[in-house]
Amino acid sequence: MERLINPVETERFARILDDKKRIVLTCHVRPDGDAIGSTLGLAALFQKLGKEAKVVVPDMPPRNLSFLSGFKDIAVYSQYETYCKRIVDECDLIVCLDFNVPSRQDHLAPLIQGSDATKVLIDHHQNPSDFCDLTMSYPKMSSTCELAFRIIADLGLYGELDLDAATCLLTGIITDTRNFTVNCQNPDIYEILMRLLDKGADKEAIVKKALMTVSYWSLKLKAYALSEKLEVFDRHHAALITLDKDELKRFHYERGDTEGLVNEPLDIRGMAYSIFMREDDDCVKVSARSVDGFPVSKICEDLFNGGGHLQAAGGEFYGPLETCREKLINAMADYDRFLPADIEKISR
Repeated sequence: MERLINPVETERFARILDDKKRIVLTCHVRPDGDAIGSTLGLAALFQKLGKEAKVVVPDMPPRNLSFLSGFKDIAVYSQYETYCKRIVDECDLIVCLDFNVPSRQDHLAPLIQGSDATKVLIDHHQNPSDFCDLTMSYPKMSSTCELAFRIIADLGLYGELDLDAATCLLTGIITDTRNFTVNCQNPDIYEILMRLLDKGADKEAIVKKALMTVSYWSLKLKAYALSEKLEVFDRHHAALITLDKDELKRFHYERGDTEGLVNEPLDIRGMAYSIFMREDDDCVKVSARSVDGFPVSKICEDLFNGGGHLQAAGGEFYGPLETCREKLINAMADYDRFLPADIEKISR
């Protein structure tokens, strides 16, 4: 496996770890498989090294990740603010995972940024801001979990990885690569897979639990979204799904129920990108995915105060859902120049 991490960063991280005892691991708001996998995976490793390591997240992680060891011990700031504040106040190291700017932590950001503890960033998103004492940012990685594994290996700690940590890390890799179908051009990712399988991680079980197992109402909601709310814009090779608060309520929506929905339209032949808009209490959440190098990150940056990876991005819109929808539709022509010259017609 090629060594891609700057050895100076690895050595500095090793010195920081040697000197710290109480560690908080934290991630972005609305945490996904990569965010939870990397925080829980590293927490398990640090605990094995004799550290006191705890995971603090802005809000509830999705239920489909509840099979991960340590999930029940996650401290959720939106529910247990006082407890989370005490944990952060007592720590001497904060490891920030899977986000590149403090605002991605929403209401948890002031607590994390206000801490005097040493901060380390481990992330694979583009353009990280300078808010940590040590920044380990590698946007070409498939996931933060891949980056975490490489750091562990470079630290000489692969032997300390146990089944629980390996399962967490593989979960993040699987969810961020859609089970090794995107963001996995570097063949090293398959060696990492084998190394985690050697630790006992069960790929088949992870795929089933993290990607394929849903609740009755989640399935009903996704079926409704695809049959009734999917809009296809043939000229722009784009798809759009919108769900308002009333629709979410009708299908008993819980966090994580729409996970993966934005990817579904990409299975249509000739589709370049897909956008999903979900109306929340305070804003419209926007998720975007694409294929063939189409830059949905630019759409999210330009229109929705967001960003992310070239083919996987997100953002937020503060205003009515219909206004958000119209803003995207009116701007679609501006991004046609990024479509592949040989793209085939949308298959109806």
